[in-house]
Amino acid sequence: MAQKTNKTLRKKPLIDLRYLGALALSAVLALAVGAVIMLLAGFDPLEAYAAMLRGVFGAPRHIGDALQYAMVLCLCGLACVIGSRVGIFNVGGEGQLLLGGILACQVGVWLDGSPRALVIVCAALAAMAVGGLYALVPGVLKVKVKVNEVITTIMLNSIAAYLCSFLAKGPWKNANKNMVAATESLDARYWFGGLIRGSTLSTAIFAAAIIAFLVWYIMQKTARGFEMKLTGQNPRFARFAGLKTDRLIIACMTVSGMLCGLVGMFRVYGAEHIYRDSISRDYYFEGLMVAMIAQYRPLPVIGLSLLFAVLKIGADEMQAIGVPTQIYQIIQTVVIFFMAAETGISAMLRARAQKKRAHRAAEERMKGGVDRA
Repeated sequence: MAQKTNKTLRKKPLIDLRYLGALALSAVLALAVGAVIMLLAGFDPLEAYAAMLRGVFGAPRHIGDALQYAMVLCLCGLACVIGSRVGIFNVGGEGQLLLGGILACQVGVWLDGSPRALVIVCAALAAMAVGGLYALVPGVLKVKVKVNEVITTIMLNSIAAYLCSFLAKGPWKNANKNMVAATESLDARYWFGGLIRGSTLSTAIFAAAIIAFLVWYIMQKTARGFEMKLTGQNPRFARFAGLKTDRLIIACMTVSGMLCGLVGMFRVYGAEHIYRDSISRDYYFEGLMVAMIAQYRPLPVIGLSLLFAVLKIGADEMQAIGVPTQIYQIIQTVVIFFMAAETGISAMLRARAQKKRAHRAAEERMKGGVDRA
């Protein structure tokens, strides 16, 4: 009885090896399917995959670009995780990112000549404020009048994109007539420091690492994280337990938007140094996909962001040896398909392991019976 109690009270491991194994198997299967597709299309899969790895690890600047892309995916994925943990889905992160980016850039333009630390702090606060307020609206509508947040956030994405385009082409337009839709450039003194020459990787990655750690710690190690989980899994029971679920949902939605706005600021001050309409290429939706595949868990979001960054950056080198972009897109889709099926693969592995254990137990019982006879 004591042994059973000890097993029940034993803490879950920090890393779920079975989950990681299922993800690894999913990736291998996806790459195998990709190899078959390339063979049918007349390409050498070994050469293509070698080019993909060379495109990421062949030069320091490529590694930097991959880490920069992984950082953006990771933060966007974590923003989605924060909302989903309490049962609300922030699909409007793209608009919050754009608003955060353009306002942070404009703060740098308005405060040009001020101390560097002041400008960066004000820009970060402005980006988080506009992103949080833009997420607060659908959060309040969801809680107070039960409006579906997926619909409202998708619509707000379009409004944000049109508003930012109007500002970049109109009131905040760059004085350079050749710039069709862009704000004024940031002074170089306000840029985040570069880490690898020739790449877009900046010191923003250190702030991103701290944010990722805090999100993980709060969700996994604090009472607030438990309240978030309970609210998302059983909001009625959470209310009966005395939790202020409505306030918690609105707060998490707002924090999710603040994080998206901060990503926009990181993009401007770290990689672009100016606001353009192309500052985000559906980064939030890619981060949302990563979060969904990771089952809204912080640590897997980090790992999957690195994997997708390798695939994305390595695809450029595949194109250089003649492999069309469409082939890479097919491979990426297959990777997503298999990883989304991770739950089924995990169940299959568990069933196989249980079957083997049952078979061994039966053999031992039979052997013991023969020995006694």
